[in-house]
Amino acid sequence: MLWSDPKNEPPDELRAMQETLRRLGLFLAVAMLVALLVLALG
Repeated sequence: MLWSDPKNEPPDELRAMQETLRRLGLFLAVAMLVALLVLALG
């Protein structure tokens, strides 16, 4: 890659959306673990 090539960085909106999706995925994973624990113990 040449130094004159444009940087391959997503725009701010896309970066913010990716961060939101990452948080949502993490939240869903934790929620599923909690639900499984409740079902197993209950």
